[in-house]
Amino acid sequence: MRRALDAIQQGFETTGYLCSDAIATAVFLATRLDKPVLIEGPPGVGKTELARATAEWLGKPLIRLQCYEGLDESKALYEWKYGKQLLYTQVLKDKLGDLMEGARGLKESIARLHEFDDTFFNPEFLEPRPLLKALWAPTGAVLLIDEIDKADQEFEAFLLEMLQDYQISIPEIGTVQAKVPPICFLTSNNTRELGDALKRRCLHLYIPYPDAVLERRIIARRVPDLDATVRRQLVAFVQALRGMELKKAPAISETIDWARTLVLMQAAALDPELVRGTLNVLLKFEEDIAQVGSEVPALITTAQKAH
Repeated sequence: MRRALDAIQQGFETTGYLCSDAIATAVFLATRLDKPVLIEGPPGVGKTELARATAEWLGKPLIRLQCYEGLDESKALYEWKYGKQLLYTQVLKDKLGDLMEGARGLKESIARLHEFDDTFFNPEFLEPRPLLKALWAPTGAVLLIDEIDKADQEFEAFLLEMLQDYQISIPEIGTVQAKVPPICFLTSNNTRELGDALKRRCLHLYIPYPDAVLERRIIARRVPDLDATVRRQLVAFVQALRGMELKKAPAISETIDWARTLVLMQAAALDPELVRGTLNVLLKFEEDIAQVGSEVPALITTAQKAH
């Protein structure tokens, strides 16, 4: 087991994604048990990035479904190619005389027309959307259902068949079963409570904000040009911000952006003027910027003492 987790962590590291044992374990179980993973945690901690890293590591296509209020199956599963169906109808109309030639009575004529029903409603006329693309992927795929908590409960219920058996029912065609089950990740920012039925079908993974050691490793990997001393101070400063009562704490992605900003500013250390001038990279609400602004000198002093 330890060897398998190490292999997963090393594989992710080649993609630039540093993961904990908990994340590696979830990915290991998902690939062995063919179960989807429901990833919860604060925005910006790497939930979506985990799906991208998994796809890159395994060499599979990443298929993403971005959820939103009002999302329905026509946008998530398939649409009919109405233009192509209309063209087919016109061709059928033009050839109607030839088709009916020799037919004896109305009953036989109708029977001949019914022979074309299956042709009219078949996969050739389907425009696959993310869910169907994932099921049809010949060698499998990584399916990311992003921010499932933003979708309606009706859509959540619609997903249950997909998450249980990796199949979807299409009324005109029947059941479409995945030849190779996709590796499925669902992400949630906890804007609403998800249903028990969905949770039962998934492995659960919670990704918290990283500790200082892991965050320094992430910054070193993603922004290698940043001075080691500045990196240590930056991470300590961000960790302190997350302990404050802010409207939105800085995420890992914002820490990386701030690190890149400090490289561009050729910063040799944190100083009040520099920090205040770039707080808008870390914080996204003016009230948070104002609150932190008065605390900057004390926060820098604390960050400089960090080890």
